[in-house]
Amino acid sequence: MGKNKRLYVVDTNVLMHDPTALFRFEEHDIFIPMMVLEELDAAKKGLSEVSRNVRQVSRFIGEMMNHQGATDLADGLELQIPDGLDLPQSRGRLFFQTRMPEKHSNLLRDGSFADNEILSTAVSLKESSEAQDVILVSKDINLRIKAAIVGVTAEDYFNDRALDDLSLLYKGMETRSQSFWDERPDVDSWSEGGDTFYRVPRLEDENWYPNQCIVIGEGEGVEAIVSSVHENHVILRLVSDYSNGKQSVWGIQARNREQNFALNLLMNPDIDFVTLLGTAGTGKTLLTLAAGLAQTLDDSCYSEIIVTRATVSIGEDIGYLPGTEEEKMTPWMGALTDNLEVLTQPQEGGEWGRAATNDLLANRVKVRSLNFMRGRTFFNRYVIIDEAQNITPKQMKALLTRAGPGTKMVCLGNVEQIDTPYLTETTSGLTYAVDRFQDWEHGGHITLRRGERSRLADFASEAL
Repeated sequence: MGKNKRLYVVDTNVLMHDPTALFRFEEHDIFIPMMVLEELDAAKKGLSEVSRNVRQVSRFIGEMMNHQGATDLADGLELQIPDGLDLPQSRGRLFFQTRMPEKHSNLLRDGSFADNEILSTAVSLKESSEAQDVILVSKDINLRIKAAIVGVTAEDYFNDRALDDLSLLYKGMETRSQSFWDERPDVDSWSEGGDTFYRVPRLEDENWYPNQCIVIGEGEGVEAIVSSVHENHVILRLVSDYSNGKQSVWGIQARNREQNFALNLLMNPDIDFVTLLGTAGTGKTLLTLAAGLAQTLDDSCYSEIIVTRATVSIGEDIGYLPGTEEEKMTPWMGALTDNLEVLTQPQEGGEWGRAATNDLLANRVKVRSLNFMRGRTFFNRYVIIDEAQNITPKQMKALLTRAGPGTKMVCLGNVEQIDTPYLTETTSGLTYAVDRFQDWEHGGHITLRRGERSRLADFASEAL
């Protein structure tokens, strides 16, 4: 073992979260305590994502043992990158706990708690391994605190982060001053298909993204969306104004600039993937549903609307729910129902009109569970993924790869309201999607800031 190498003691939750974590420590060595193997063994049964990840970890270790013909594991295993993983070849070794620590009974005095036994192993390694720095890697902040108390260096697992800080996340909208035009005297403009376009020269060190929302000037200003990005110039398209009385989407009008941009992204057939971030009451679900109904029922762009969400409750679970898949998902879809009531108030017809509208929507708006998405393909659908902040990056990939020809996917969420254990603002699948899709020409994103629900809701979100 070289002196420049580090020895990472990996906690169970890291492997449960990312099975490929074994191969993401570059030239450094990895140590797996016996208690971690016990916890992995206890979690291997089931159809959850955690169980699948645990089984994958076991397969990775089993394959390395078979390839290397390992019988005596005292010298560890060479970490060999499996086929299909695009990672630099790892040069570290994987070590297992071959003898139990005899000391540190004070850590284990309350019975053999798993965390304390892993911590005791790390303390023993630190005392016996002078050649290497021993670092405990865990997603459990309480274990990291306990490690700091007993003098063991502990770190979070950073490799699953889409970015280092949420403030770096792509906002989707940028405001430029009036000097924008003065810096670019040679701007071309033309009209095509009812839209107005500008060809704007690119200055040095300027970052432009496809379908980025741009506001130029103070006050009313010019509102445009980047139509395409080229090496020396960008094409801007003036947005449709859904905030005045002349234009609306299924009876809904934009109440602020961000909502207007959102409707433009949602109504654009060339954009296949839209992400909307925003706190409660910013109109994410209402705008998305309105655009979906307009394009499904009025324009026939899509055959039906499919709505799904992660079923993570705020309070205690209420147990098993009776009925079909649709009926089981109904309690989770209160936000959908509330917004549909707003969008489907018939102007005429009273109770008969309302009943007819509800029957029509029942045929065209389908509620589906995330659990049954694997293996499906959606053709010509408008798919809404609500509460997407509670979805892991792996689940997000599984969902987005369901899209067939003619399908549009819309992800909604608020990364400040994550209810899933071990997911954070920087590791959420929603953050991951926004970051990875910002350069794609058929993807769009906007962060909604202003709450439009009610004066009570706005004051509550600020004051409480």
